Amino acid sequence: MKRSVSDSSFVSVPEDGPVKDYRDYRVRKSSLIATVNWTHVIGTYLPTLFLVGIGVLFAQLVHQVVTDLSSKVEHKASPGEIDFSIETITAVILGVREIFSNLFSTFLVAPLQSGEGGILSTHVKITALVLVVMGWIVLNDNPTYMLAFSTFKAPDSWKVSHAQIIQMMKNQGSFTDDSIGFMERLLARSGTGQSTAWPPGIVQCLEEGKETDRSILASRKEAEAVIFDIVESALKKAKVHPKEVDVLVINCSLFSPTPSLCAMVISKFGMRQDIQSFNLSGMGCGASLISVGLAKDMLQRRRLQGGKALVVSTEIITPNLYHGNERGFLLQNTLFRCGGAAIVLSNSWMDGRRAWYKLLHTVRVQSNSEEAYNCVYEAQDGEEHRGVRLSKEIVKVAGKCMEKNMTTIGPYVLPLSEQIPVVTTMAIKFMIKMTGKLLKMCGQEKLAAKLPKKKHYVPDFKRGIDHFCIHAGGRAVIDGIEKNMKLELFHTEPSRMALLNYGNTSSSSIWYEMEYIQEHQKTNPLKKGHRIMQVAFGSGFKCTSGVWLKL
Repeated sequence: MKRSVSDSSFVSVPEDGPVKDYRDYRVRKSSLIATVNWTHVIGTYLPTLFLVGIGVLFAQLVHQVVTDLSSKVEHKASPGEIDFSIETITAVILGVREIFSNLFSTFLVAPLQSGEGGILSTHVKITALVLVVMGWIVLNDNPTYMLAFSTFKAPDSWKVSHAQIIQMMKNQGSFTDDSIGFMERLLARSGTGQSTAWPPGIVQCLEEGKETDRSILASRKEAEAVIFDIVESALKKAKVHPKEVDVLVINCSLFSPTPSLCAMVISKFGMRQDIQSFNLSGMGCGASLISVGLAKDMLQRRRLQGGKALVVSTEIITPNLYHGNERGFLLQNTLFRCGGAAIVLSNSWMDGRRAWYKLLHTVRVQSNSEEAYNCVYEAQDGEEHRGVRLSKEIVKVAGKCMEKNMTTIGPYVLPLSEQIPVVTTMAIKFMIKMTGKLLKMCGQEKLAAKLPKKKHYVPDFKRGIDHFCIHAGGRAVIDGIEKNMKLELFHTEPSRMALLNYGNTSSSSIWYEMEYIQEHQKTNPLKKGHRIMQVAFGSGFKCTSGVWLKL
C-alpha cells in the first residue's frame, strides 16, 4: 500500500476563528533570549575560528622571529623585498624551534613574564590567551550531534490489512468469538492503517497448511532482518565505518536472547573488540531516549578525542503474541507492529558541520508508586498464557508522569513570556494555601473555604518548540496529549501518520515521526534552527523527552 503523506486537512480549522497554521506560532526573537543556548551559538563557529587562530598564532611567531633576526641574518635582497634564501629560512626555523624549546623548558612560565625577560611579544600573548579561552569553551560545551538515523521499512510480504490480522488471530485457534469481536473493535478505533508490518513467522499462518512460528529461531530471524537493515542504512547515511563506532546501545524490551543483540550486531559488522556495548530490556516504549541519554553519557568519557555511538531501538513481535482471552492482555495483539530505528551520534566538534541535529536536552521522569509500576505489566493470565497486561489506570498515570516531565524540561525550552505566568501562578497558589492554613489555625474555617481557587497555568510549549514527536501509542494517547498541551492538528500530524502507516512500533515510533517531519510534512515544514521535541512513555512507569536542534 502506498504511504500516506502530508495533507492540508491537518491544518486546524477553529469554529470561531481563522485557520491556524505553523506561522501563527512564532515568538519575537527578543522573547526567546532566555532559552538560547549561547554556548552552542558560540561553539558552532569556534572550531573553525580555533583552527584559523592557530594559523594566525603560528604566523605571528614566524613574524616575530623574522623581525628579531632581521638584523642578524645577511640579506641579499634589495630594501623592501623578501629574500627566501636557505640561510633566511634556516634562521627562521631555528628561531621558532628555540621559542618552543624555551617554552617547554620553563613550563610556560616565561611567556607570562613582562618586560625584556619575556619570550613572546604582547600581540602573541593576546592571541594565545584568546585561543586558550576558545579551547576551554569548546571542551566544556561537549555537544552531542546526530549524524544520521534510519528506520526500518518492511517488505510487502510482511504487510497485512485489518481483515488479515483478524484472520491470523482466528487461525491461532485459541481465541473465543467474544475476544475476536473485541479485537476487531480495537483495530477499528486504533488509528492504524491497512498496510502495517507483522513478522513472517506469524504472517505465514495465513497460508494454508502453515502454523504460526514463534520459536527462538524465528524471533532471531526477525531481529536480524530489522536490525541489520537499519544499522547498515544509518552507518551509510552518516558515512561512518563500523570500526569507528565506540559505543553501541540496543534497546528491545521483550526479546533478550543469549548471545545478546549487541553481540549479534558486533559479529555481523565486524566492529572493534574494545567497543562498549549495552543491551537494554524491559524499559518499554520510552527506551529510545534512555538509550540516547546513555550513549551521550558514555561519549562524555571520550570528550577529548571524541567518539561515535550507535543507538538501535526496536521491538521483536514474533515471540510475544498473546494467546489468551483476558481483555487486559488483548490490546498488544492489535496495536504493536514490526519496526526499528538506528541513530548515529558523535561528540566530536569536527562532526558538527555535517550533523543533521544537535541534542539540546533529555529528561527522564520515573514514577515510584505501586499503581504506576503495575499499569504495564508482563505476566501470565489465569490459563498461564504469557502477555503484557495494560491497566485501566494507564491514562491517569501517564498524565501525571508527563506533567512532571514537562515541568522539568519547561525552563530549558520555554520563553520568558511563558515562564513568568507559571511562576506567578505557583506563587499565588502557595500564598492562598498558606492563607487558608492560617485562617484554619485561627478558627476561621468558613472564611478559609471561601478563598478563591487558582487554576494551574498550562504553558504553551508551541512558543518554544516547533515540532512534536509524540509516541504513537494509540489514537487515544495522541488525542489526550493534543488536548492537554493545546496542540494544533499539524503538531500531532507526524504521530498520527506514523500510527497510520506503521502502527505502534514501540520505542522506535518517535523516529518514524521525526522522519515524517524531515521528509514529508508540508503543513509545518522543517527549517534550519527549528527545535523538535520527542516525548515517549515506558513501563515502570516512566516518561522521557528530548529536544533536538535542526542544523
